[in-house]
Parts: sequence; C-alpha cells; structure tokens
Amino acid sequence: MSREDKNETLILEQYKNIVDRSAIVSKTDKFGIITYVNNKFCEMSGYSEEELIGMPHNIIRHPDMPSAAFEELWKIIQSGKAWFGKVKNRKKDGSLYYVDTVINPIFDSNGEIIEYIAIRHDITELEQYKELLRDELTIKNKNIEENISYHQQYEDAVSAATAVLKTDTFNIITYANSKFCELMGYDIEDLVGINCTQLRDEKHRLILDCEKIKDELKNKEMVNLILTNSTKNGDKLHLNTFFYPIVDCNLNIIEHLQIMYDITEIINLNNEIADTQKEIINKMGEIGESRSKETGSHVKRVSEYSKELALLAGLSKEDADLLYAASPMHDIGKIGIPDSILHKPGQLDDNEWLIMKSHSEAGYNILKDSNRAILKAAATIAYTHHEKWDGSGYPNSLSGEDIHIFGRITAIADVFDALGSDRVYKKAWKLDTIIDFFEIEKSKHFDPVLTEIFLENMDKILYIRDSYKD
Repeated sequence: MSREDKNETLILEQYKNIVDRSAIVSKTDKFGIITYVNNKFCEMSGYSEEELIGMPHNIIRHPDMPSAAFEELWKIIQSGKAWFGKVKNRKKDGSLYYVDTVINPIFDSNGEIIEYIAIRHDITELEQYKELLRDELTIKNKNIEENISYHQQYEDAVSAATAVLKTDTFNIITYANSKFCELMGYDIEDLVGINCTQLRDEKHRLILDCEKIKDELKNKEMVNLILTNSTKNGDKLHLNTFFYPIVDCNLNIIEHLQIMYDITEIINLNNEIADTQKEIINKMGEIGESRSKETGSHVKRVSEYSKELALLAGLSKEDADLLYAASPMHDIGKIGIPDSILHKPGQLDDNEWLIMKSHSEAGYNILKDSNRAILKAAATIAYTHHEKWDGSGYPNSLSGEDIHIFGRITAIADVFDALGSDRVYKKAWKLDTIIDFFEIEKSKHFDPVLTEIFLENMDKILYIRDSYKD
C-alpha cells in the first residue's frame, strides 16, 4: 500500500471514529438486515449489539410510523439516492424517541448497492417540546367566549370560599373581593385606597410585620403567614394568608396579591384546648402540692418566677410560656409519697429521705410518654429540678449545663418560694437570709448565671410574691 493510500485510509478511519462518537450509526445489507450498530445506537434503543445484529430495522419501528413512509424511503435509497427525514422509533422498553436521519446507499466498484448506512441525531426533547406547544396552542385557540366563561366560573368558585385582596407595592389596597369584605365587615369603598396595615392587629403593627412581608416579596417569592386582622366591629379574625408578587412582562413587581383563608374557629379552638390543658396542669400541680400541705399559690408563684427568670435570661417568649405552663407539675410525683413522710414535722431518716427523693422520677414516669409539648416539658422539669449545679443533686447526679435549663430555672424558683413559706417542718425564712443562702449556693446548688440574674431582679420577684400571697 502506497503512502498516499495509507494516509487516505487513516483519514477515513478518523472520519469514521468521529461519526461514531457524535452520531447514532447503523448499517444494513441491501435487504435491510442490520450488520452494524455503534454504542450510541444501543444506548438509545435499549437493545444490545447481539440483539440487533441480524434483525430487520423494523425491530425499532414505532407503530405510529405509517408503512407508506418506509415504502417511500426504500424507493429512494434503492434508486441510489440519499434519504433525509425524521423518524419516530420505539425503544426496547416501549418508550419512544425521535431521530433526525440520513440514509445513504454504499456502492461497490461496479456501482452496485452493497449496503446502507444510516446516521441519526436524537431530537426527542425537541419533538416533545413541539408537541407540548401544539397542545397548548390547541387549548389557547378554543373559542374566546368559552374561555372567558370558564375564567369567570373559576373566579366565582374561588371568590365564594377565599378572601382576596390586592395592593400596590406600597401596601395600598386596590381591590378586595366580596368574601374579604364580608369577613371584615367593610364595603369595598371603605377599603380601596387605605394601607392594608390598618387592618392588622396591633401586635403585627408594633413589630412592622407588613413592612417585613413587603421586603420579602421583593425576592419574587411567595410568603405565607397566619395574620390576625381587626374587623370593623373590633373582632379578631385569624387568616392564613398567602402573599404573591405579581410581575409584568419585564419581571418588575407591579402589585401584591393576598389569598386568605379564615381559620379563626380553628385558632380559637386550639387556644381553648391549650387553656384547658394549662388549667388541668395547674389543678394537678395543686393536688401534688396539697398532699404536702402546700398551697395552690406556691404553684402559681413558681410558675410566675420561672417565666420571669426565663425571659430575663434570654429565652424566647415561646419557651418562657411553655415553662410557665409546665412548671406547676414539678412535684406531681409527690402523689405517690406516703402522708407519714410528707407530713412529718421533723427531719426525715435515711430511708424516708430515699422515698421522698423518688418523687422526681415518679413524676417523670407519669408524664414522659405524652406527645404534648407542655407535658413533655413538665416531665423534664419533674425529673431535673432537684439536680444541683455541682452534681450533688438527685435523681441522676447531673451537673452544670447537663441539667436542662427548665430544671435549673425551676430549681431556683421552687427553692426561693419554699424558703419564704411556712412548711410542716420549718418556719418561713426572712428575705435577707434567703438572699444570703442563694449567694452561698450559687455554683453549688444553683446555676451561677441564672442566680445572679434572679438576685439582680429581686424587685420583679418580690412584686410577683406580693401579688400571689397565700
């Protein structure tokens, strides 16, 4: 073979490799039986090379392709011409794919056709998108009046159950539907032109919730909040509100759409359930305390001290409220302690003290299996409020911040009130003596940081004490 022939062969081999890497390629004999497929053909069709070689090309024919199209294709390539076109094929798993195809006849030295080579490119995604556009255009080309009728019916259905409000980007109301007007007690004329913040409950106005929502909408994202509105007659209305930024063709926000669902009844019911839970917990706490001849006021004072200290220490209002609701149960385990021990006027012996200490774990066991947040918190408090900062407490000898903060706070509140109250085994201590005791016991019995906060705010603590006297 001459050097020129070698170069030509090498170039042709490179061309073949390029085509194989970039296209879906197959060859058939002159009768249409597959003699070669490249890797891309196998990947696209889902068949292996072994499954394809020796098979007619109709193994991948999609039933949607009419026979007449293939008859025309054969006429063209058998005449020695190339065929160009789009073909819809079927994969081994039954799914479809589209290929843009060119089929060329290959001739021998006598000009006779000896085989056909087909080179294809995947256009499935493009064809599917075109089909989607055709479907959408079909829908959009429906009778205009019919579409308007549909739109009006949809709008009426939504408006019947949903409150709708529109504002400009400065929160000025531009539209309110009849449902919103009905809920709020206003006529549309009363609402258009006013700032929607005027309808919000005072708690939202104080913390500038509407301004915060407006800022969030600048990101062109939906905002969802439960807001409380004040109706015309002063009632509180709780609305689950979805805020949507509406944009123009240039993606500039031009107005805000508010979709609202009235959940006032649900909120009121939840509040009633929560209040009932708190009342039951308070009563149970009083029962536990009354067994040891202590008053319901002790339970109330401990709750108030605990909440005040939690807020002063930087806990969230939600956690402080939870602590307030749960702390009355701190000694619920005492219901299992015999009266002979609870009411004993003198010092307890070792065995009696062991029984007395069991009330922490007993209270925990009573409450621990509940899924209610208040009762779970009460279980934690019952279990940990007799632990000590230095690890000398019970029932688990926990120390430092290993003791839950609810337990550390309740320990201070409980001991402060107990020392300042008459008990069967002692008289109430004077305030100066109690404060000295806490100074000594901080970093031993009590969390030193919480103790400092408690003592520094004694004016607030004494106000609570004086408000809930026995």
